Amino acid sequence: MAKVKLSGIRKSFGQSEVIKGIDLEIPAGSFCAFVGPSGCGKSTLLRMIAGLEDITHGSLEIGGQEMIDVAPAKRGVAMVFQSYALYPHMTVAENVTFGLRMANHPKRDTEQRCLEAARMLKLEELLDRKPSQLSGGQRQRVAIGRAIVRNPDVFLFDEPLSNLDAALRVEMRAEITRLHAKLDATMLYVTHDQVEAMTMADMIVVLDKGMIEQVGSPLGLYHEPNTLFVARFIGSPRMNTFSVNLCDAGDGNVSCMLPGGSSIQLDGSSLRTGKATFGIRPEHLDVVADGHLQGKAVLCERLGSETMLHVDIGLADPITVKADGLTNVTEGDAVGLKLNPKACHLFGPDDRRVRSGSLQ
Repeated sequence: MAKVKLSGIRKSFGQSEVIKGIDLEIPAGSFCAFVGPSGCGKSTLLRMIAGLEDITHGSLEIGGQEMIDVAPAKRGVAMVFQSYALYPHMTVAENVTFGLRMANHPKRDTEQRCLEAARMLKLEELLDRKPSQLSGGQRQRVAIGRAIVRNPDVFLFDEPLSNLDAALRVEMRAEITRLHAKLDATMLYVTHDQVEAMTMADMIVVLDKGMIEQVGSPLGLYHEPNTLFVARFIGSPRMNTFSVNLCDAGDGNVSCMLPGGSSIQLDGSSLRTGKATFGIRPEHLDVVADGHLQGKAVLCERLGSETMLHVDIGLADPITVKADGLTNVTEGDAVGLKLNPKACHLFGPDDRRVRSGSLQ
């Protein structure tokens, strides 16, 4: 495992700058996920670390060594791509060991590494099969095995689960997490799925428009988002947000005027008066007869253990509420929503956090 350090990293394609100055240090042994919307630069950043894209400006260190002018094969990294990139005419064993054989690695050690990777990934019975004889999850394990046998300092994953169905994604998430614990390796993982990032990583980098919005632990980003963008991106379903007016209520409190005319007092806000954006997560709203917000249920998504209620309170978009799976609310019912003051977020006119609903 090795530490990865990026300093002032920029990338341009012609006149278009897609990575706009990234400063980031990833400790050795971390599982770091890059997340963000399509086009934010996460895959480009990963390919720059791998050496598959040139770095326009800046410094890249892996294990304390500068890598800007080092060939991809000599950077001590191994990459697992979104497409499995397996050779269809080769067996599983041949695909796993292809890189080592091309480097004229000793045959006995190559075979030993292949067997160890196969045991780790439960591929022992599949070593003589061709890729066409494998399921999607098995093919992805072969691609991961090809990375493992190289004993890299850093593993790079570029949306490796996006081609799998929902059940296989859950299974492979658990396998990659176990693999990280077993190898004690540094892993960088690109995904557009923030649920993957939350469940797998110990460090998340949220990117937008080629810049870092926030870096932190999964729960740190969830409870204390620095910006409105991060608040809306992290969490599923996304955070409910709407505009409010703030008035100074004294004793360090502010009063928020909510849609419908009611208000709620919050402490800890650095903004005393004026317009702000209010945020509350779906799981922090309670359905009651008479609450802070009043509306009408326009959609009820019953998922078994929980029900997603979409409640029209007179805004452009309905409020989402994560309710109990046994709730008897149906479409058209009048709904009251109670807010937990400790769970309420506030963001100023510049979309920066002025109060966090950390529940602490």
